Amino acid sequence: MKLDRFINRPVLSTVISILIVILGLIGLATLPITQYPDIAPPTVSVRATYTGANAQTVLNSVIAPLEDQINGVENMMYMTSNATNSGSGDISIYFKQGTNPDMAAVNVQNRVSMAQGLPPAEVTKVGVTTQERQTSMLMAFSIYDETDQYNIELLENYANINVIPEVKRINGVGDAMVLGTDYSMRIWLKPDIMAQYKLIPNDVAAVLAEQNIEAAPGQFGERGKQSFQYTIRYKGRLQQPQEFENIVIKALENGEVLRLKDIAEIELGRLTYSFNNTVNGHKAVSCIVFQMAGTNATQTISDIESLLNDYSEKLPAGLQINIAQSANDFLFASIHEVVKTLIEAFILVFIVVYIFLQDMRSTLIPAIAIPVALIATFFVLKLIGSSINLLTLSAMVLAIAIVVDDAIVVVEGVHAKLDQGYKSARAASIDAMSELGGAIVSITLVMMSVFIPVSFMGGTAGTFYRQFGLTMAIAIGFSALNALTLSPALCAIFLKPHEEHSEKKSTFVSRFHTAFNTTYDNLLQKYKKRVLFFIQKKWLSFGLVVGSIVLLISS
Repeated sequence: MKLDRFINRPVLSTVISILIVILGLIGLATLPITQYPDIAPPTVSVRATYTGANAQTVLNSVIAPLEDQINGVENMMYMTSNATNSGSGDISIYFKQGTNPDMAAVNVQNRVSMAQGLPPAEVTKVGVTTQERQTSMLMAFSIYDETDQYNIELLENYANINVIPEVKRINGVGDAMVLGTDYSMRIWLKPDIMAQYKLIPNDVAAVLAEQNIEAAPGQFGERGKQSFQYTIRYKGRLQQPQEFENIVIKALENGEVLRLKDIAEIELGRLTYSFNNTVNGHKAVSCIVFQMAGTNATQTISDIESLLNDYSEKLPAGLQINIAQSANDFLFASIHEVVKTLIEAFILVFIVVYIFLQDMRSTLIPAIAIPVALIATFFVLKLIGSSINLLTLSAMVLAIAIVVDDAIVVVEGVHAKLDQGYKSARAASIDAMSELGGAIVSITLVMMSVFIPVSFMGGTAGTFYRQFGLTMAIAIGFSALNALTLSPALCAIFLKPHEEHSEKKSTFVSRFHTAFNTTYDNLLQKYKKRVLFFIQKKWLSFGLVVGSIVLLISS
């Protein structure tokens, strides 16, 4: 393999390496940072509400017919459902890994539409909602009243109207929700008084449906001789408790009018009183933010924290924001440990290479090849839609010891030529690469073939190990590219003929190298004797191999 063009033109080799490093830095700056790959299966949630029904009624009349229609939707793995005594029901449909979540939601919505006539009319009137469910929680924060001057309804309403809409607009937020309920006009009926007037709750509901509406009253003056045409406007839906109190229920026989305030107590309150939130003993409302798949978790959390900091200055007097949980806490701690391990591994590899090569010039060549190969890997990870997570970083920690091998082979090959009497490092590099080029390519393909098949694994395990295996294979590929271009060019520049290159070493370094070489030579002689022994005793070697295979199979 002729690679003398890269050796004779070191600028070309340097430019190639600089280019892939720049591309790698671009990928590093734009890759999303997450704790783990997106392993959660795509999930679609179907929700319905049957007001006033208990859990068993919701299961029989709402959940069961919806499940019958949804069951068997394309790429579905399984589904779960639950119902509560407050009248709400929820069905979660889990799909196979790799399923497009948008298409999954569309398919489920089509199945739900087919079942619209099966649940009770009260359910379909409120509506059956279908949406993608985000499973990766980014942050949980609370707005609490440290002065205890506000009620819980105001806190929940403030979070719903002011904070949550702005949080949802942040790039990377898949969903944001308040662990609370909306404002509601609470009408507490008085059964004893209603019985006197022979009324039932459905009578009140019918009156509310007739009188509390948004309607189009039309226009007047369109066909007459008037000069102007007017559009009729009216108040529309009622908003204040006093307006609801004056709703006419029925006319009595004595000519009096029965109003809603006569048979009920009306107040603005919460939709449900099933739970309350507190922070350090103070009334509070909690909010949860979920991540959109494929986005940068750390950047999204930073944007949310910045928004909350700005809001802290605009909150009403006495309100404070408390961040209860953030995914960045564990994420940064985990990535910090992996990055520290990455740096430690690089330092250890540098020391080991220097001990064996015993030459700082020769050690610099593998030391340059390692960051070039690792940084360039980020660019390909960006192209294939991967992320910076614990698995990809762990793969790079292991890849350090592998990507350095190709550079060491090149350096040793050039040194071997210089030992033979070559007076020019450039000529030695050209001859060495003509012999080593094919070997480097073949060993690289073999090493990559070990890790690439992992990317074809399915399921959750495949999602975990796919990014790990591909990161290893990509780093090894860039290592070979460096070994064929940059490393021989650096050898031609850095290395000197052995008789001319007499680097001065300290007494300690000289003694260490002498002791190390003596020990290494002794171990090498013992190793040669053992190998020669097993070569001469072929049947013994064969028996050991067969015995080892039998033990492995039996275990």
